Amino acid sequence: MRRATLTRTTAETDISVELNLDGTGIYDNQTGVGFFDHMLDQLARHALIDMTVRCKGDLHIDDHHTVEDVGIAIGQALASAVGDKKGIQRYGSFLLAMDDALVRCALDLSGRPFLVWNVDLPTPKIGTFDTELVREFFQALSTHGGITLHVDMLHGINSHHIAEAAFKSVARSLRLALEVDPRMANAIPSTKGAL
Repeated sequence: MRRATLTRTTAETDISVELNLDGTGIYDNQTGVGFFDHMLDQLARHALIDMTVRCKGDLHIDDHHTVEDVGIAIGQALASAVGDKKGIQRYGSFLLAMDDALVRCALDLSGRPFLVWNVDLPTPKIGTFDTELVREFFQALSTHGGITLHVDMLHGINSHHIAEAAFKSVARSLRLALEVDPRMANAIPSTKGAL
């Protein structure tokens, strides 16, 4: 069963995450940050990962700690749920169009975290949400999930569309990478024999 439950409590946030990598994209995400919840819903739905996130953060300061720490927790839960990575495809990529936005993602569930982020969000905010936090989330997810993650915006005008396209592109790439390879279902997808 590729599932994980994780709690993470600091002086800034109190988080619980439940993931089922073999789900159907059922989600119930409540962080207190509306736009971020909407993006987490997209991540779950398009990756076909059942995901429940609860976060009580220091939103009286700003949204930063909540967004970053949820990225840390989801990354850790993802790494736990995928286990030794036996049988997975490992790699995923997806080119996603959403209205004016076109975003490409390529990723490797290698255990070697690295983020390449070529996304320019043209406005500092989407509603009350700081757009710089989109990158912060993916940096935390990459680092704590052990993911080599490349995200490139090829076109975009509207910050909401660009951010949502990024989340959906990463989600679809994760879906591909997490799928079991029927030809290699009992093997680690590496010549080293471990990831």
